[in-house]
Amino acid sequence: MVSLISLGREHEATFQNLIQLYTHDFSEFWADTRKGDVQANGRFADYPLSDFWERPGSSANLILIGSTIAGFSLVNNSSHISEAVGANVAEFFVLRKFRGQGVGKSAARAMFNSWSGSWEVAVASRNQPAKTFWKRVIESSPEARDVQEIDAQTERWTGPVFRFEWLAG
Repeated sequence: MVSLISLGREHEATFQNLIQLYTHDFSEFWADTRKGDVQANGRFADYPLSDFWERPGSSANLILIGSTIAGFSLVNNSSHISEAVGANVAEFFVLRKFRGQGVGKSAARAMFNSWSGSWEVAVASRNQPAKTFWKRVIESSPEARDVQEIDAQTERWTGPVFRFEWLAG
């Protein structure tokens, strides 16, 4: 059984540890840049998490299978294309061990069900597996209405941005 739980700042170390794995996976898309390089201590830079506990409309969530951590999601209300949005998937990560088993889809649906209204999911242009995943999850969900896929090419973001209304049941 996949569930999503929102946790506070006292769990920041857990999120920073998971973000090390997330950044490692994501670093393949930064192969020709300095982004994603490890620091002298062998770790990737910490992710700025304070907004996810301090800003209204933001949350830091663990994805669980029973009591086992399977990943995380970070949600805020900041649009990647400077349009009003109720909720935005800032980051989403499922451990490799749990991929291809429906865990990501179940977690994404639980995340969307936490807030009925306008959502945005932006995908880095080089991350084709994520684009395929989000397109399939969003378009196969009857709760998703008015789905748009916008090809953003701005200073702020390059890649597809999915925008939709989610009608939580």
